[in-house]
Amino acid sequence: MSQMSFEEAVRSRRSVRGFLDRPVPQDVMEKVFDIARWSPSGTNMQPWQTFVASGELRDTLREQMMARVQSKVAPDQDHKDPKRSIGQIYKDRRRECAAVLYRSMDIAWDDKPARAAASFRNFELFDAPHVAFLCMDEGFGLGSAWDVGMYAQTLMLAMTANGLASCAQGTMGHHPDLVREAFGLGSEVKVLFGISFGYEDVTMAVNNAHTERASLADTVTFRA
Repeated sequence: MSQMSFEEAVRSRRSVRGFLDRPVPQDVMEKVFDIARWSPSGTNMQPWQTFVASGELRDTLREQMMARVQSKVAPDQDHKDPKRSIGQIYKDRRRECAAVLYRSMDIAWDDKPARAAASFRNFELFDAPHVAFLCMDEGFGLGSAWDVGMYAQTLMLAMTANGLASCAQGTMGHHPDLVREAFGLGSEVKVLFGISFGYEDVTMAVNNAHTERASLADTVTFRA
């Protein structure tokens, strides 16, 4: 198999929402996480702390999160979204993303039960055999969260280049107490988000959903 170029990895990486029941070999996992540790980091502090759940631990966390949602326990993120409105252009992009997903699953926009079931799949980890929780110490601020974001992008590109699929999920930060309990972490470790990963189930219709990107002219300004 020919080696994937950087551009191919960037353009082919996408959020996969259906995985095979096939664990990733430990050596492959270690390879992609080893690549990710070379991500950019301001003053080289490397604030990311990553905790990967597989096997029984993954199963336990999955069941706990599903139970929380089914019991209508409200999310209690360590880092909550700011209470301010975003511009209409961003709302339109978000709505179109949802529409693409619903169309791929043949879900009507006004079918609220079906939409709720699709959303619940997040807490089922989309059946991924592994989930990585990306965390950082409470002493770090926004600048260090940027570092964690760059780490996550590097990690997902490394996964793509090595034949793995992934889905970054803000929902994995909804119940951080479960993550801390699972890994025996102190309260100072704050959960940002998670990445479910494994091998793509190409038979699932939702994985045929492909979103577009805004044009270069809409997002980048060049001046001299």
